Amino acid sequence: MTESEKALATFQTRVRQMILRFQELKKENLELYSMVEKDEEDIKQLKAKLEQSERDYQSLKMAKMIEITDGDLQGAKDRLNRLIRDVNKCIAILSDEK
Repeated sequence: MTESEKALATFQTRVRQMILRFQELKKENLELYSMVEKDEEDIKQLKAKLEQSERDYQSLKMAKMIEITDGDLQGAKDRLNRLIRDVNKCIAILSDEK
C-alpha cells in the first residue's frame, strides 16, 4: 500500500466513525426532544391540576363560610323566637291583669 492509499483508508475510516457518531447523536437528540415534550405535557397537566385544586379550595372555603353563616343565622333565629315567646308571655300577663 502506498502512502496515499493508507491516508485514504484512514480518511474513510474516520468518515465512517463520524457518520456512526452522527447517527448516535441524532438518535440521542430525538430521545431528548421526546423527553422534553413529555415533561412539558406533564407540566401542563400538573398546572391544570393545581388550578383545579385552587378552585376547589376556594369553593370549599366559601362553602365553609356559608355554613358558618347559616349556623349563626339559625342561632339568631332561635334567639329571636325565644324573644318573641317572652314578649307574647308578657303581653298575655299584661292582658290578664286588666
